Amino acid sequence: MNIISFSIILTGVLLNAVAQLALKASVREMGAIGLNFSSSATAFLRLASEPFLWVGLCCYGISVIVWILALSRVDVSIAYPMLSMGYVVNALFAWQLFGETMNPARMIGMGIVLLGVYILARS
Repeated sequence: MNIISFSIILTGVLLNAVAQLALKASVREMGAIGLNFSSSATAFLRLASEPFLWVGLCCYGISVIVWILALSRVDVSIAYPMLSMGYVVNALFAWQLFGETMNPARMIGMGIVLLGVYILARS
């Protein structure tokens, strides 16, 4: 895989990660959304006014376009596993931004994911 293809994939991964973090930020103040119709409807109406929701959705839309560009250059059997880098990016930023747990087991797991991505990219 060449540097341009890897850069396109990385851009897609980062856009997807930003989308996830923005969506989390949009619901952070709300707490758990109820699973019944009336509480869900109220929650979704409230969410519609959350700027982070729209940032997240826009990032998802752009990431789809970037992903199509990536798939036009790289086999899906190589590109798709590269999305796992998003797990690492999201875990680190969620730890920093939202105070989510980061422990040695998670760090080891992220290291294994990155090692797998490295091996895959070199194949």
